[in-house]
Amino acid sequence: MNRSQFKRNLRDNPYLLAGMIITGLVLLMIIVGLFWTPYDTTAMNSSEKLQGISLRHIMGTDNMGRDVFSRVMYGSRITLLIAIGTVFIGAGLGTIIGAVTGYFGGMLDEVVMRVVDALFAFPSILLALVIVSVFGTGWIQLLISLGIAFMPSFARIVRGEVLRCKNMDYVENARLQGVSNLRMIFVHILPNIKGVLASSILIGFNNAVLAEAGLSYLGVGSQPPYASLGKMLSDAQQYMFTTPSYVLCPGIVIVLMVLGFAFLGEGISRWK
Repeated sequence: MNRSQFKRNLRDNPYLLAGMIITGLVLLMIIVGLFWTPYDTTAMNSSEKLQGISLRHIMGTDNMGRDVFSRVMYGSRITLLIAIGTVFIGAGLGTIIGAVTGYFGGMLDEVVMRVVDALFAFPSILLALVIVSVFGTGWIQLLISLGIAFMPSFARIVRGEVLRCKNMDYVENARLQGVSNLRMIFVHILPNIKGVLASSILIGFNNAVLAEAGLSYLGVGSQPPYASLGKMLSDAQQYMFTTPSYVLCPGIVIVLMVLGFAFLGEGISRWK
């Protein structure tokens, strides 16, 4: 695809363009936050508690006098890292399970997919809560729990695509050439479903951000001193009417993250 065709496809795909812009802005804030924040994210100032938006504090301050913008920059990083880890574990395990069961079929497919279906029957947040109750609270435990909870959806998607592709001509030709089963799966079949897989991964990011925010809001995710966006919302809820910026600012960033990944996923699915 040449540059002019790429620009034309991008211009005709507003979802992808909007997703790139929104996600780029959020990522820019996170990257800047790696090297600089206006204030120390843990520095408390009792004389500046619950201040509204101002030139000094562009997102106001929290109930301990900490700068909300600095904590949003830091919290966005934690939320994104958990989302990335969740999708990495869920998509990795799900892709392997779905590809192997879909390709080989038979009793292996019946047994493994019944287990996957049983896990899939549980809402991901509820399943993650059960797993967290076993492993304990914390962002690492949350990451592992959400990764396991997200695995069934990826397994079902990949299995369906492998079932669709495994009897196609290019697979039959490779089989006649004596290509091994593992090479067939990971070199010939999976690269040909990369579009569906990429779209599913972006939707997974979307869901992972929401799941992390929800579980941290409930107090089973990130713990102090880590300031994820969900934890910030939980801390701010009782000040919703007295200092609305304390609640709105991390909430808006969560919405932007979710919208950005949703638009990217939709844009990729529409890419010509």
